[in-house]
Amino acid sequence: MPVPKSEFESLPPCDFYTPAELLEEDRMYTVYEIARMLQGLEPDADIDRETEDILLDWAIPWVMTNAEDLVVAEPRDEDEPGYYGLRE
Repeated sequence: MPVPKSEFESLPPCDFYTPAELLEEDRMYTVYEIARMLQGLEPDADIDRETEDILLDWAIPWVMTNAEDLVVAEPRDEDEPGYYGLRE
């Protein structure tokens, strides 16, 4: 159910990092690492599975929206996710 804006103390803009602001040029990241970093966490931060699932809900659209600025690498092993990095 929608609520009035007046119920919130502050309403900051909904800004997201650009790929260049978030990722290091010479590194490749999994979507899990990107999800953590979008929330200001270290890429290897230990978080519970439920929280990780919520963060992925933000990270996957971010990757799709910024696809033109990214490169993708296939997983090195079957058990590993793909990797994303900055397009040069």
